Amino acid sequence: MSKIKPSKGAPYARIMGVGGYRPSRIVPNEVILEKIDSSDEWIRSRSGISTRHWASPEESVTAMSVEASGKAIAEAGITPEQIGAVVVSTVSHFKQTPAVATEIADKIGAGKPAAFDISAGCAGFGYGLTLAKGMIVEGSAEYVLVIGVERLSDLTDLEDRATAFLFGDGAGAVVVGPSDVPHIGPTVWGSEGDKSETIKQTVPWNEFHVGDVSKLPLNEAGEIKFPAITQEGQAVFRWAVFEMAKVAQQALDAAGISADDLDVFIPHQANMRIIDSMVKTLKLPEHVTVARDVETTGNTSAASIPLAMERLLATGQAKSGDTALVIGFGAGLVFAATVVTLP
Repeated sequence: MSKIKPSKGAPYARIMGVGGYRPSRIVPNEVILEKIDSSDEWIRSRSGISTRHWASPEESVTAMSVEASGKAIAEAGITPEQIGAVVVSTVSHFKQTPAVATEIADKIGAGKPAAFDISAGCAGFGYGLTLAKGMIVEGSAEYVLVIGVERLSDLTDLEDRATAFLFGDGAGAVVVGPSDVPHIGPTVWGSEGDKSETIKQTVPWNEFHVGDVSKLPLNEAGEIKFPAITQEGQAVFRWAVFEMAKVAQQALDAAGISADDLDVFIPHQANMRIIDSMVKTLKLPEHVTVARDVETTGNTSAASIPLAMERLLATGQAKSGDTALVIGFGAGLVFAATVVTLP
């Protein structure tokens, strides 16, 4: 017989507060068109994007995260010292170690919480939320700060006609805490590694470091290109529309609700065509508010869901207590979907 005492966590978990930060610089499609042969009409028709935010040198991954976290903590009505864990999802923090979560935890005054980074691309927020829920129910933390943050402008090839217009920068954060009733449903998540080549970094860091020109992509001036994110657009579109709609339905089923019970749908802000196609496939009723933050924010990967959530609440398009389906999907290929009650 085990001598280990059972954990004494909360029965359930909930999102208590949300915060977002968008860099001050707004970049219209006209700027993107300086480097690619395209048009504003083509970009809007293919992606729905009209503008995106790009960070200044001062708006680092850490700085943006601190701003978003401060808002989420204030809205949750707790102090930074009460945070027991900080989970950061990002693919654009360029230090291999230490984790940026440790720096963020220190700068927000969180004391000595558990702090670590995860790399799950555009599904990263869902992964972090699931980990936070587990920690609270297990009892290893009472409050968990989950952050999705990206500076994808650093990983954008402005000469790549397929991706130059897609990516933006920003940070979104939520505080997850204890609850007596379920406010975060079961997570449906997974990966399809056989499709990992469809979204990837162009060059591994070690090959870029060696700098063998014969193996590295060059720009129009013959200079070595910095590693960037690339994707096979049509393959990703088909996967997202058809396979992720199935995952979204599974999340609804796992939560014991139907599309009619939803108030809000917050998918990863990858592309307006993908969002609209998923709405159609899921047969969402007209009363369901759909996040379309991608139009003015672009694709911010791990930050896109909390940023979209924050904007819906701030503008009154969604309200506290609404039932929302959230789903993230991207590089890996990985995915995560769940139903939550908005804070």
